[in-house]
Amino acid sequence: MNTGLTEENYEALARYRQDRAHETLAEIPYLREKGFYNTAVNRLYYACYYAAVALLTKHHIPTATHAGVKTMLGLHFVSKGLITKESGRAFVNLFDSRQRGDYDEFVYATQEEVDELIPKAQRFIEEIDALL
Repeated sequence: MNTGLTEENYEALARYRQDRAHETLAEIPYLREKGFYNTAVNRLYYACYYAAVALLTKHHIPTATHAGVKTMLGLHFVSKGLITKESGRAFVNLFDSRQRGDYDEFVYATQEEVDELIPKAQRFIEEIDALL
């Protein structure tokens, strides 16, 4: 993250990422309805990722990778009880599911999996919204 950013820049970037989280979450019903379950899992992860990056940005916590976002979120927010352990696990599980769906062979998400992940992603984003 560029350390030359002003406080207003950090705030604007955090708001932008938070908006992206909500926009991406809004894509899920269409993808689910059309049967694009792998894509739905991908977008659920990215919705949560954008929310996590918004929170880290607001607090000037730099990351360079997806794994770094996961680590910093756990270190600064989950371990301190600011985000529930359940939501922290949901983010890690979404990270793993997205990795498998995007990079492994013959991985097919199901409607049931998507239906199970949607409320977990929504809860994760709601927890972050409350902190922003």
